Amino acid sequence: MSHPLIAILIVIGAGSAVATQSPINAALARHLGSGIAAAVVSFGVGFVVLLALAAVLGQAQSLARVPSAAPILLIGGAIGAYFVWAALWAVPILGALTTVSALVLGQMLAALVIDSTGMLGLAVQGITPTRLLAAGLVAGGVMLSRL
Repeated sequence: MSHPLIAILIVIGAGSAVATQSPINAALARHLGSGIAAAVVSFGVGFVVLLALAAVLGQAQSLARVPSAAPILLIGGAIGAYFVWAALWAVPILGALTTVSALVLGQMLAALVIDSTGMLGLAVQGITPTRLLAAGLVAGGVMLSRL
């Protein structure tokens, strides 16, 4: 299952899920009266699902190595919490399309830096005019989504 087309299709599915997740979490925030509480519930449910998946796939024992991980490797959850909260906060203001477009633009800009520096051991991939154009087109999409 490591074929690039399969990976692209899985990630497109994940992107569709994120577009759905943000309004669901925003509705939960309205119901609970708190965006932070909604994010806590979202992460709690996600934690339970992932823990069950790790157990079913026989990978729960890997969690025993968490205490030996470098602290920088543990901030992904905090970044995810910011992502979920920012999206659920922005959806009622910007709508789902602009929120997701802006999220994608932010991801692309950060990815350009990550790729160009080889951050965290990734293979270095240069910032090319084509890659800059791709990010620029998404930036244009963010602007057009507000018209």
